[in-house]
Amino acid sequence: MASTDSTTVAKDGSDLAGLEAGLDALETRQTLRTPFRQTFVQKILPPVLAVALVLAVWQALVSFKVVDDPTKLPAPSAVWDVVHTAWLQGELLGYIWTSVSRGLLGFCFALLIGTPLGLIVARVKFIRAAIGPILSGLQSLPSVAWVPPAVIWLGLNNSMMYAVILLGAVPSIANGLVSGVDQVPPLFLRAGRTLGATGLKGTWHIVLPAALPGYVAGLKQGWAFSWRSLMAAEIIASFPDLGVGLGQLLENGRNASDMAMVFEAILLILIVGIAIDLLIFSPLERWVLRSRGLLVKS
Repeated sequence: MASTDSTTVAKDGSDLAGLEAGLDALETRQTLRTPFRQTFVQKILPPVLAVALVLAVWQALVSFKVVDDPTKLPAPSAVWDVVHTAWLQGELLGYIWTSVSRGLLGFCFALLIGTPLGLIVARVKFIRAAIGPILSGLQSLPSVAWVPPAVIWLGLNNSMMYAVILLGAVPSIANGLVSGVDQVPPLFLRAGRTLGATGLKGTWHIVLPAALPGYVAGLKQGWAFSWRSLMAAEIIASFPDLGVGLGQLLENGRNASDMAMVFEAILLILIVGIAIDLLIFSPLERWVLRSRGLLVKS
């Protein structure tokens, strides 16, 4: 009988050890590096092939004279020549920096305004009922609509540019945070209050971390609105003292009927937008997903 009991105890102990080992294995993060070949095939090759396909179709339209007027559709080589000339003259980086510096600075201002505004709207019912619909309406309003009044109010200067960016980005950031706060499980809030996390402490330690996915989505959308608002302002409100940004470059190409310059500006605007997303927002999204166990390295 004693032998049987000892055998049962040993078996239970081995089962418990196996269970603990299994749980440890589940919680252990995979630290193996993804082979470069797999990364190349899955992440690098597809966009390269997509760009090559677009260039091939573009060149085919020109070569087979589907569009035989170069003033309407220049060849890729003509656009490259314009970009190369701007680089050799030292103007290319100036175009990019003028717009990127404005866009990022305006986005930072929008972040400082939109974050507390979103928290207040999400947590105070009266304010939400009062200005919540207004924020949603402002978010759907085209950014270009703010350029004429901003010019009249502030004149042709950088303040006008930042005002247009703020009016385009703040509603998106605030609404993104409101959406994230709305999705916080009530259990988290009750647990926080039980542990003494109330007021600002509860907002910092409970609400903001739990609302982070919606907040990050709002930030990403806010940047998109910032960039589009800035391009609209630079195109419409051009002035020599403001410098030549990418929007001004696009307008200069239109005024000169130079489609190669127009395509240069369009491609640069597209490349900057993609680069900001890949360098800032995509890593931020991956960090948020990974911190919640929703993204595992393969």
